[in-house]
Amino acid sequence: MTPEAGRSALDAAEFEALYERLRQVPGWGAADRRGALNHLTPDRVLAAAGEIRLGRTVSLAASIETAVTPDDPSPAIHEMAGPPGNQADPGGLTFAQDRFGINVHSNIDSHIDALCHAMYRKKLYNGVSADAVTAGGAQELSIEVARDGIAGRGALLDIPRLRGVRWLEPGDRVTAAELAGAAEAQQVSIGPGDLLFVRTGHRLRRRALGPWDAARARAGLHPAALEFIAERKVAVLGSDSNSDTAPSLAAGVELPVHVLAINALGLHLLDYLQFEDLVPLCEATGRWSFFCVVAPLRLPHGTGSPVNPVAVM
Repeated sequence: MTPEAGRSALDAAEFEALYERLRQVPGWGAADRRGALNHLTPDRVLAAAGEIRLGRTVSLAASIETAVTPDDPSPAIHEMAGPPGNQADPGGLTFAQDRFGINVHSNIDSHIDALCHAMYRKKLYNGVSADAVTAGGAQELSIEVARDGIAGRGALLDIPRLRGVRWLEPGDRVTAAELAGAAEAQQVSIGPGDLLFVRTGHRLRRRALGPWDAARARAGLHPAALEFIAERKVAVLGSDSNSDTAPSLAAGVELPVHVLAINALGLHLLDYLQFEDLVPLCEATGRWSFFCVVAPLRLPHGTGSPVNPVAVM
């Protein structure tokens, strides 16, 4: 029985073996900086446009929050930079203005991780030295890699639906067998160039029961489930959690899925999305695939970006 099948954590040797296997998968050459985005060929993007049947658009992002909560001790800052309406010029033009400050890699706000985000043993994706990340930002593998946007076929696998529950409990893990089972139950294929989204019900649980310290307890993928994703040549991976189970399921590695996805496979990760607006539409149409557009901000040296992915049904 594999560690995943037994739903147990990986010891150091098992994780290292898995990391080395997955690190050999990309094969795009020493100069590659796009990682799994290479699977998104023009032909696949064109084919993905055929997923549009209704002309309906749905956001996969959660609203940015500014209140201190157990899962967001350093929330985004929103300040008004212009006068309020009661101070507007009664005889002329006045502009409403504001500004934001945000911790991109928080445990609450929807964001995308760049390929420079996960340093493992002083290396980034494809063997790039971690020294490429300086005090001035990432000099290689920044979110600028995705500056032209990411567009392709999205597919949502709903694990609570598969299990017959409202949500997964913090600390629970999703196996490769469950990913395959959800795909079969929902009659949706997962293949090369797909943007794969995995629902754990994190957002619904938070809304129903209130925030908790998600850094310490969180449902996510079992690290061995990344082999399912690698075999299917997925281009982007996203979740309503951050894809990693907490506590960690790999000895000595706090966020093993981040290491395997970003550092080994070159996958951009989309963290803390929300699928509660998308699921009813998928259920009503009986379709769990859609055209999807992801547009990170142009941050030349950024390790990630706030993001609002949009599903087009």
